[in-house]
Amino acid sequence: MRRPQSVSALDDLGRVRLSQHFYLREFLYSEIASFHGIPNIPDDPALCIAAGRGLCENLLEPLQAAFGPIVVRSGYRSPVVNGFGHARQTEGKAGYPCGSNRMNRAAHIWDQRDDRGMGAMVTVVVPWFADRYAAGADWRGLAWWIHDHLPYSTMCFFPKNAAFNLGWHEDRVRRIDSYVDPRGCLTKPFRANWSGSHAEWYPGFPALA
Repeated sequence: MRRPQSVSALDDLGRVRLSQHFYLREFLYSEIASFHGIPNIPDDPALCIAAGRGLCENLLEPLQAAFGPIVVRSGYRSPVVNGFGHARQTEGKAGYPCGSNRMNRAAHIWDQRDDRGMGAMVTVVVPWFADRYAAGADWRGLAWWIHDHLPYSTMCFFPKNAAFNLGWHEDRVRRIDSYVDPRGCLTKPFRANWSGSHAEWYPGFPALA
Protein backbone atom coordinates (compact mmCIF):
# COMPACT_ATOMS: atom_id res chain seq x y z
CA MET A 1 0.00 0.00 0.00
CA ARG A 2 1.52 3.30 -1.15
CA ARG A 3 1.69 6.54 0.81
CA PRO A 4 -1.28 8.68 -0.29
CA GLN A 5 -0.36 11.10 -3.07
CA SER A 6 -3.70 12.92 -3.34
CA VAL A 7 -6.54 14.23 -1.20
CA SER A 8 -8.74 11.45 -2.55
CA ALA A 9 -6.23 8.77 -1.55
CA LEU A 10 -5.80 10.31 1.91
CA ASP A 11 -9.58 10.45 2.28
CA ASP A 12 -9.77 6.73 1.45
CA LEU A 13 -7.04 5.98 3.98
CA GLY A 14 -8.91 7.86 6.68
CA ARG A 15 -11.98 5.71 6.02
CA VAL A 16 -10.13 2.51 6.91
CA ARG A 17 -11.89 0.89 9.84
CA LEU A 18 -9.54 -0.21 12.59
CA SER A 19 -12.16 -1.79 14.84
CA GLN A 20 -15.89 -1.68 15.54
CA HIS A 21 -15.96 1.97 16.62
CA PHE A 22 -12.67 3.46 15.40
CA TYR A 23 -11.52 4.64 11.99
CA LEU A 24 -8.01 5.73 11.10
CA ARG A 25 -8.97 9.35 10.38
CA GLU A 26 -9.50 10.34 14.02
CA PHE A 27 -5.94 9.29 14.84
CA LEU A 28 -4.34 11.40 12.09
CA TYR A 29 -5.18 14.82 13.57
CA SER A 30 -2.28 16.67 15.18
CA GLU A 31 -2.23 20.22 16.58
CA ILE A 32 1.44 20.49 15.63
CA ALA A 33 0.75 19.33 12.07
CA SER A 34 -2.30 21.58 11.76
CA PHE A 35 -0.66 24.72 13.13
CA HIS A 36 2.58 24.36 11.20
CA GLY A 37 1.12 22.93 7.99
CA ILE A 38 3.04 19.65 8.14
CA PRO A 39 1.25 16.66 6.55
CA ASN A 40 0.71 13.92 9.12
CA ILE A 41 0.57 11.04 6.66
CA PRO A 42 1.94 7.50 7.15
CA ASP A 43 4.86 6.48 4.95
CA ASP A 44 3.83 2.82 5.37
CA PRO A 45 0.02 2.78 5.49
CA ALA A 46 -0.21 -1.01 5.71
CA LEU A 47 1.95 -1.16 8.84
CA CYS A 48 0.13 1.83 10.31
CA ILE A 49 -3.22 0.08 9.82
CA ALA A 50 -1.99 -3.22 11.25
CA ALA A 51 -0.57 -1.56 14.36
CA GLY A 52 -3.65 0.63 14.74
CA ARG A 53 -5.90 -2.39 14.62
CA GLY A 54 -3.88 -4.04 17.36
CA LEU A 55 -4.29 -0.94 19.50
CA CYS A 56 -7.99 -0.44 18.84
CA GLU A 57 -9.16 -4.05 19.02
CA ASN A 58 -7.15 -5.01 22.09
CA LEU A 59 -7.23 -1.81 24.15
CA LEU A 60 -9.52 0.98 22.99
CA GLU A 61 -12.61 -1.12 22.27
CA PRO A 62 -12.66 -2.88 25.67
CA LEU A 63 -11.76 0.38 27.44
CA GLN A 64 -14.67 2.17 25.77
CA ALA A 65 -17.03 -0.75 26.36
CA ALA A 66 -16.32 -0.55 30.10
CA PHE A 67 -16.14 3.21 30.68
CA GLY A 68 -18.14 4.76 27.84
CA PRO A 69 -16.78 7.12 25.18
CA ILE A 70 -13.08 7.94 25.31
CA VAL A 71 -11.36 11.01 23.86
CA VAL A 72 -8.31 10.71 21.61
CA ARG A 73 -5.83 13.52 22.35
CA SER A 74 -2.91 12.32 20.22
CA GLY A 75 -2.65 9.29 17.99
CA TYR A 76 -0.43 8.66 14.99
CA ARG A 77 2.50 11.01 14.33
CA SER A 78 4.56 10.86 11.18
CA PRO A 79 8.33 10.86 11.68
CA VAL A 80 8.43 14.40 10.26
CA VAL A 81 5.74 15.71 12.63
CA ASN A 82 7.17 13.94 15.66
CA GLY A 83 10.71 14.97 14.81
CA PHE A 84 9.63 18.60 14.45
CA GLY A 85 7.78 18.46 17.78
CA HIS A 86 10.76 16.90 19.52
CA ALA A 87 13.09 19.58 18.19
CA ARG A 88 10.79 22.32 19.50
CA GLN A 89 10.40 20.50 22.81
CA THR A 90 14.18 20.31 23.11
CA GLU A 91 14.26 24.09 22.61
CA GLY A 92 11.89 24.46 25.57
CA LYS A 93 8.82 25.43 23.54
CA ALA A 94 5.53 24.76 25.34
CA GLY A 95 2.97 22.55 23.60
CA TYR A 96 5.43 20.22 21.86
CA PRO A 97 5.47 17.14 24.12
CA CYS A 98 7.19 14.77 21.70
CA GLY A 99 9.94 12.32 22.52
CA SER A 100 12.56 11.46 19.94
CA ASN A 101 11.70 9.50 16.81
CA ARG A 102 13.81 6.62 18.08
CA MET A 103 11.73 6.44 21.26
CA ASN A 104 8.46 6.74 19.36
CA ARG A 105 8.96 3.93 16.86
CA ALA A 106 6.15 1.41 17.41
CA ALA A 107 4.61 4.00 19.73
CA HIS A 108 3.20 7.28 18.32
CA ILE A 109 4.98 6.46 15.04
CA TRP A 110 2.79 3.50 14.16
CA ASP A 111 4.38 2.82 10.77
CA GLN A 112 7.87 2.08 12.06
CA ARG A 113 8.84 -1.03 14.02
CA ASP A 114 11.19 -0.86 16.97
CA ASP A 115 13.72 -3.57 17.84
CA ARG A 116 10.92 -5.69 19.37
CA GLY A 117 8.43 -5.41 16.51
CA MET A 118 5.14 -3.67 15.74
CA GLY A 119 3.26 -1.34 18.06
CA ALA A 120 1.06 1.75 18.38
CA MET A 121 0.34 4.33 21.05
CA VAL A 122 -2.42 6.84 21.69
CA THR A 123 -2.95 9.57 24.27
CA VAL A 124 -6.48 9.35 25.64
CA VAL A 125 -8.80 10.82 28.26
CA VAL A 126 -11.49 8.67 29.87
CA PRO A 127 -14.23 11.20 30.81
CA TRP A 128 -15.81 8.76 33.28
CA PHE A 129 -12.55 8.78 35.22
CA ALA A 130 -11.55 12.40 34.49
CA ASP A 131 -14.57 13.62 36.48
CA ARG A 132 -13.56 11.48 39.43
CA TYR A 133 -9.94 12.52 39.13
CA ALA A 134 -11.00 16.19 39.24
CA ALA A 135 -12.84 15.38 42.46
CA GLY A 136 -9.72 13.87 44.01
CA ALA A 137 -9.56 10.27 42.77
CA ASP A 138 -6.09 8.74 42.56
CA TRP A 139 -4.81 8.15 39.00
CA ARG A 140 -3.48 4.80 40.13
CA GLY A 141 -7.01 3.43 40.27
CA LEU A 142 -7.40 3.58 36.50
CA ALA A 143 -3.81 2.49 35.95
CA TRP A 144 -4.26 -0.66 38.03
CA TRP A 145 -7.66 -1.41 36.46
CA ILE A 146 -6.09 -1.41 32.99
CA HIS A 147 -3.10 -3.39 34.26
CA ASP A 148 -5.41 -6.09 35.64
CA HIS A 149 -7.81 -6.25 32.69
CA LEU A 150 -6.19 -5.29 29.36
CA PRO A 151 -3.19 -6.51 27.32
CA TYR A 152 -1.41 -3.15 27.25
CA SER A 153 2.34 -2.70 26.82
CA THR A 154 3.02 0.73 28.35
CA MET A 155 1.12 3.51 30.11
CA CYS A 156 2.19 6.97 31.20
CA PHE A 157 -0.14 9.36 33.07
CA PHE A 158 -0.23 13.17 32.87
CA PRO A 159 -1.78 15.77 35.23
CA LYS A 160 -4.36 17.34 32.88
CA ASN A 161 -7.64 15.38 33.00
CA ALA A 162 -5.68 12.24 33.93
CA ALA A 163 -4.79 11.88 30.25
CA PHE A 164 -2.42 9.02 29.59
CA ASN A 165 -0.38 7.37 26.90
CA LEU A 166 -1.65 3.87 26.24
CA GLY A 167 0.58 1.63 24.16
CA TRP A 168 -0.09 -1.69 22.48
CA HIS A 169 2.81 -3.83 21.23
CA GLU A 170 3.06 -7.32 19.82
CA ASP A 171 5.82 -7.92 22.41
CA ARG A 172 4.21 -6.20 25.39
CA VAL A 173 6.16 -4.97 28.39
CA ARG A 174 3.39 -4.00 30.89
CA ARG A 175 5.05 -0.99 32.48
CA ILE A 176 3.32 2.04 34.06
CA ASP A 177 4.93 5.48 34.50
CA SER A 178 3.50 8.83 35.59
CA TYR A 179 4.11 12.57 35.70
CA VAL A 180 1.45 12.77 38.42
CA ASP A 181 2.46 12.31 42.06
CA PRO A 182 3.79 9.85 42.97
CA ARG A 183 5.89 10.46 39.86
CA GLY A 184 8.05 7.85 38.22
CA CYS A 185 7.56 4.16 37.58
CA LEU A 186 4.53 2.60 39.27
CA THR A 187 5.29 -0.93 38.12
CA LYS A 188 7.28 -2.96 35.62
CA PRO A 189 8.21 -6.63 35.23
CA PHE A 190 9.93 -8.23 38.20
CA ARG A 191 8.70 -5.62 40.68
CA ALA A 192 6.86 -7.07 43.65
CA ASN A 193 3.65 -5.15 42.83
CA TRP A 194 3.53 -6.22 39.15
CA SER A 195 1.61 -9.51 39.50
CA GLY A 196 -1.62 -10.43 41.25
CA SER A 197 -4.84 -8.46 41.66
CA HIS A 198 -4.93 -4.76 42.49
CA ALA A 199 -8.71 -4.58 42.93
CA GLU A 200 -8.39 -2.65 46.18
CA TRP A 201 -7.37 0.37 44.08
CA TYR A 202 -10.54 0.55 41.99
CA PRO A 203 -13.71 -0.19 44.02
CA GLY A 204 -16.83 0.87 42.13
CA PHE A 205 -15.16 0.70 38.74
CA PRO A 206 -17.10 -0.99 35.94
CA ALA A 207 -16.50 -4.61 35.10
CA LEU A 208 -14.74 -5.56 31.88
CA ALA A 209 -17.52 -5.86 29.30
